[in-house]
Parts: sequence; C-alpha cells; structure tokens
Amino acid sequence: MSDTPLATPREDPGLHRQDHRRGELRVYLGAAPGVGKTFAMLGEGRRRRDRGADVVVGFVETHGRERTAEQIADLEIIPRKALEYHGATFEEMNVDAVLARRPDVALVDELAHSNVPGSRNAKRWHDVRELLDAGINVISTVNIQHLESLNDVVESITGVKQRETIPDDVVRAADQIELVDMAPEALRRRMAHGNIYVAEKIDAALGNYFRVGNLTALRELALLWVTDQVDAALDDYRQRHGIEQPWETRERVVVAITGAPGSENLIRRAARIAQRAHGELFGVHVRSDTGLAAPSSERVAEHRRLLEEVGGEYREITGGDVAAALIDFARAENATQIVLGASRRSRWQELVQGSVINRVIRLSGPIDVHVISQDDAEEGTTGLRLPIPHFVLSPLPPRRQTVGWIVAAAGLPLLTVALANLRGELGLPSVLLLYLVFVMVVAAAGGVFPALAAAIAGSLLANYYFTPPLYRFTIAEYENLLALILFLIAACIVSVLVDRVGRSRLETTRARAEADSMAALAGSLAEEGALPALVRHLRSTFGMQAVTLLHRANGTWHVEAEAGADPPTSPDDADVVKEIGRDRVLVMTGPPLVDGDQRVLNALGEQLATAVETRRLHGEAARAITLAQANDLRAALLQAVSHDLRTPLASIKASISSVRAHDVAWSPDQIDEFHATIEEETDRLDALVANLLDMSRIQAGALQVNIRPVGLEEVVPAAIASLGSRAKDIVVKTVETLPAVAADPALLERALANLLDNAASASPPDQPARIEAGAVAGRVDVRIVDHGPGIPRHDRERVFQPFQRLVDHGTGVGLGLAIARGFVDAMGGELTLEDTPGGGVTMVVGLPRAV
Repeated sequence: MSDTPLATPREDPGLHRQDHRRGELRVYLGAAPGVGKTFAMLGEGRRRRDRGADVVVGFVETHGRERTAEQIADLEIIPRKALEYHGATFEEMNVDAVLARRPDVALVDELAHSNVPGSRNAKRWHDVRELLDAGINVISTVNIQHLESLNDVVESITGVKQRETIPDDVVRAADQIELVDMAPEALRRRMAHGNIYVAEKIDAALGNYFRVGNLTALRELALLWVTDQVDAALDDYRQRHGIEQPWETRERVVVAITGAPGSENLIRRAARIAQRAHGELFGVHVRSDTGLAAPSSERVAEHRRLLEEVGGEYREITGGDVAAALIDFARAENATQIVLGASRRSRWQELVQGSVINRVIRLSGPIDVHVISQDDAEEGTTGLRLPIPHFVLSPLPPRRQTVGWIVAAAGLPLLTVALANLRGELGLPSVLLLYLVFVMVVAAAGGVFPALAAAIAGSLLANYYFTPPLYRFTIAEYENLLALILFLIAACIVSVLVDRVGRSRLETTRARAEADSMAALAGSLAEEGALPALVRHLRSTFGMQAVTLLHRANGTWHVEAEAGADPPTSPDDADVVKEIGRDRVLVMTGPPLVDGDQRVLNALGEQLATAVETRRLHGEAARAITLAQANDLRAALLQAVSHDLRTPLASIKASISSVRAHDVAWSPDQIDEFHATIEEETDRLDALVANLLDMSRIQAGALQVNIRPVGLEEVVPAAIASLGSRAKDIVVKTVETLPAVAADPALLERALANLLDNAASASPPDQPARIEAGAVAGRVDVRIVDHGPGIPRHDRERVFQPFQRLVDHGTGVGLGLAIARGFVDAMGGELTLEDTPGGGVTMVVGLPRAV
C-alpha cells in the first residue's frame, strides 16, 4: 500500500458507527526516543478511563521500561496479531480486533511504524486511519525524525538514517498535537540511569545519537515544527472568524525592499528591530499588478542577498496599489511592524504621484509603522511605477489624470481671461496657438483624456470669445471655421502623440523588466531544485492564490510541484491553465490575467519547460553515474584479479616448484614450511574467490536468503572459529539469555566473520577486538568493537563500498565490509558504524528479534 496520504486503506462500512462520526486523533510528538511520549500517552489514556471513557491499548511497546509498563496497569489490552515472515514470527496491532471491540479511545504507539509484510496495511498510520474512519478516537506517538520533511535533516545531524517515515500531512491533520519536551541534559541523565536503554547500549548511545549537540538540534527542530503548526492553526482560526486585525502573538517585522540606493541601512535597521523583539523578519518587494519587476532589479537582488544574510525571508508580491499590497501582506503574515524608508520626493511630486508612506500609515490600523531616514533615498519609498494594463488608453496612473483634469479646469478660464484682455493685440491664429500649447501642457500632465477635453473646451471658448460674431456660438467666416477645425484636429493629434510617447516608454520599461525577470531565473535552471523555485516565482509574479505543475500519466494527473494554499490538483479546479510541454500543464487559481501577463506567462512557461527538461537530464546524469560506478567496479575487479589473486598463486607456484626441484636437497623442516605456505596461500586464495563470488551475487541480486530464528550463541563461535589463528585474541562478551534473531545463519556467520577479521586486523596487541551483544527496542544489536585508528566521518560510507581499503590492515581486496553490509541488508537488518569511546570503530549489526 502506498505511503502517500492520498491512499485509502480498505474500509468495511459495517464497522463505522451509526452517526458516521470520524474519530479524533491526538499525537504526542517528541524530539528523540526516551522523552516520555509513550508515558504521556498512557497517562492520558488512564485519565480518560477515570473520567468514564472506554479506553483500550491497541499497541504499546514498553521497550523493557518498568515505569512505562506500570502505566499500562489495568488498562484493557487488545491481543496482538502474530504474523510469519521469512520463517520468523512478528507481532502487530490487531486492527480487526480493535474495530470489533469499538472502544471510545484506542492507544496506538509508534505512528510511523512499518508493519510486517502480510499485514492488513503497510503502515501503522494506515491502521490508525481505519480506526478514525470507524469513529474511534486514537492517541498515538511519533518522533520528529520520522517526519518525511525532516528525515534528511535529522540524518545530516545525527548521521543515522531513519527508514520509517510518515508524511507530514498525516500528523498535521491530527486534531491535537502535543510536544513532549525534555532538556538534552535531562534526557542524557535518564539514559545514564538506565531508564531508556539497557546497560550494554548506554555508552554507545551517549557517545553517538544522544550527544548534547544532536539532542539540542533535534529539540529545536521539534519546537520549530510545532510552532509552524500553531501559526497555521492561528491563521486558520482568524480566517474562519473573519479576524483581520493582527494578534501580537509573535513579533513579525516587514521591511519594504525597493531597490533604491541607501536601502542597505534600512534592511539592517529592520533586522535589528526584529532581533531585539526576538521576532521574524520579512523583506517585501511590491511589483505592479501586471507581474513586472521594478527597473532597479540588480539592486533588488543585492538587497535580497543582504536580507537573507541578516536572517530575513524575501517575498515578492503584486499589486497596483503599493501601500494596499504592503498592508495586505502584513495582515496575511500577522505582522506587527512595518519598516519604510523616508521619501525624498518634493511636495509637487507627492501632490502628483501621492505618498506611499502616508497611505500605508492610513491603512495600517494597529500595525506599527517605522519611517527610517535615508541619506541616498531616491524618489519614492517603493521604487515602483504603476503602469496599467494595455486595454486602458492612457498609461498614466489615475492620480496623474486627476492632476490633468485640475489643470484643464483651472487653467482654461485663466487663459481665456488673459487672452480676452489682449484681444486688441492678438488675432485668432495667435489665440488658437496659445490654446494648443495649453492642451500640450495638459496632455503632458494628465494624459490623453484631460487633453482631449481641454481641446474641445478650448475650441468652444475660442469660438465664443474670439470669433466674430463674439459671445455667440456661430461663425460668420469660413476661414475662421477652418481655423477652429484645424485647431481641434491638431490638439487631438498632439494629445494622442503624447499618449503614445508615454506608452512607448512603458513598453520599454516592461521589456526591460521582463528581461530582468528572465535573467533572474536563468541562473537557477541548472540546479536540480529549480522546479519548485520556479513555481513559487510564478505564484508571486502574478499574485495567484496557488500554482501547481501537473503531469498526466495513465490518465491521472500527478502533482510535480506546487506553491500556495489549497493548490489545484486538476485543470478543472484552476482559473488559469497553461500547457507546458507534453502531458504537463501549469494550473493557477487567482485573478484573471491580462494581455501583458499572458506574454510574461508564455516566457516563464518556456523557462518552466526548461526546468522540467533539466530535471530529466539530471536523472540521465544519475543513471550515467551509476553506469560509471559499475565500470569502476569492473576495473577494480580486474585490478584485484590481476594483483591480489596472482600474489597467492605466485607463492603456491614457487613453493611447489621448490618441492619438486631435484637438484636441491631440502630438509624435512623446509619441506613442511613449503607445505604450510601452500596451505596458507590456498586458504587465502579461497577466501578471496569466495568474497568475489559473494560480491557478484549481491550486485546481481541473486543472493539466496533463508530467514529463521537463530541463536547468537551458535553463530558467534562459528564466525570466530572460521578466522583461525587471527581470532585468538578476540574477546567475547555476550549474554546467554539473548533472544533469537530472525536471520540466515550462514550469511550472518559470514558477515560477522568479515567484521571480526577487520576489527582484529585494526586493533593493537594490547587492546584486542571484542564482540558483544544485547537486546534493545525489539531487536538485537551485535557490536564488534576495535581500538584502531578509526575512520574519518566523511569516509564512513565509502568503507562499505566494494574495493575500498581506506586503512591497510594487510591483504585483501577491500570487500569484507561491503559483503557484510550486503548480507545484513538482505536479512532485513542494519549495519552501522559508530565511534569507539577512546578511539577506534564500532560496527553495529542490528537484527530483528525472532518471536
């Protein structure tokens, strides 16, 4: 069954409650094993039982911890279900029994657990979902390292890869998430007191996974993840209740990124404000509602890098009204403070173009607005122009058009009065030329609409006041009529030409902005993670609610990349659909696009297609790397055959030739030495050939595995005996009462022999290698310890690759550790490498416990 949250386990409608109420899920989240998640879950179950609820234990693993077992006490336990797998018996939760029992609450431990093959579902969270669908409330536990989104981060911190993962959405969908927190020092004390692992495991755990640095980092990850869920829940609550006023649950500072010179100080000042308040910093660059960038894109990129260096997050939003866009973003992020740079505009410029700062202050409401002085601030605080779509005739913003109307309404009467006083000195041609100049001024100030109105009004005023007969809208002479008509035509032509000049300038700005936007994206196309970044860029570019890249396979749409809230999962759910190559579409929800947006979308769509192709090329490159590695393996094999195999053959040949020589009289002792050499080199040759054959079987996937319960008291002595004299100093520290493990005895013996041989070769004479074993967490760990030179952390995966001899301990082709890991993996176990306290390497073979 798939691990994706979209997969649905099998359901039995008859198991659902009559009211079809879905059960509630409560999850106890921990940063590391041992913080007390299971203890807290059992405590909650007992409290609910005491309040009258019907509570059962669906599955709880005590891991041998006495206090955890005491918490179960008299809680009803649903018998587990035994399953056979590879000849071994394993226990899993009996989902059918829990559904048949129909309790109010079921306690189910380890939500991310993978069920044994043959179980009802592949994952335990699938089992839990069935219980929830049946109306049963579930209380469960999970560790932060099992969350899919954090799995790689945890591995990079701890060096341990978690194979059992759970989609974040499953945990996020829980009705309640409670963090079980514990300080790293307190957790280590619990470990040292034996409250988490058995004694044999404590030293290794404290020196590896449970180091203070690891636990601190894991704790921070858990706190941050839970904080994000709290923020999401708060945003959802405010949205559902129509609350637009920000709640100051956490300081969030928004600084306007403008691209203007001198804004570096503004960003640093905003960072200091956020740091003093222990809050978050967002840098916002507002772009026009046509999706075009501001002209100063290079400086914006520099300011973005500076913002990220001081710990801020960069965002791009769109909007024709800069102030309103800033306020909308601040409210969406529940921001408490906005930082703007002081404007250096003149009063005339503020009158004509308006003041963004004043408008932000008027719209801010309870959000604090900081206006920071700037020495080198350019015109405006946003660095944005406000071009309007192509279907509007005038390219000027409404405020400029308003100024044009004011100039026309106030200037025409004043000009007419002035010309009327000069009627004796000026003729009709001069009057019309002066009116034409005035129309040009109006066109430059307010665009074509006020200019056309001024031209019409000017022709009427010239007819009334300066064309005989005066003070009447009649014209006595045809020459005057022609002059007025020509004036009107010329005025209209001038108005249109001024409009076209403005439109041409806008188109130049648009083209430059498009080029800047494409250039900003071109550098990321070669990166493997370019696709999600491009989708996020598209969403911010066009101000969409959500954007999704879909790929159709077998008649079904699959999500390849997405951004935004509630992204569409099919073209039918989208407002805008754009085809991207074959069987791929880009779907967006949000406002409709205008012509200019469509052109930019087409260009960005080509970029997106390039990113898809880049990802395909990355896949081919990965396959090429695999082939290259296979070629390297062949070359190493040839080298091993040509050198390491020929060396024992040469010794055997020389010894046999010496024995058969008739011209030399060898003593009995010398002949015995030749025989010993032949036997020793033959054994060495046999071991090399066996390793090569084993490696070939592992590489070809032809390894035959017979899993059955195996006792370590049988396998360990056999592995040591197979080493002969090389194992004479190995110290064995195992417990006779160890449970049996589910393994192939022959493969396990060979794996342990290789590891012991390697450890014996690495250990100094005064500190021999040792092997010890102990049961922990439902499995048995076999630890092969040496006190040799150790292996650097960056080489720890290389030692498990074929033909790698990072430390030369003697003869061999470097296959021992590779074969050991291959055998252990084939048996369903895990081979890991840890530091030995005091120096050296500890190989840990983790095997499932046989039931």
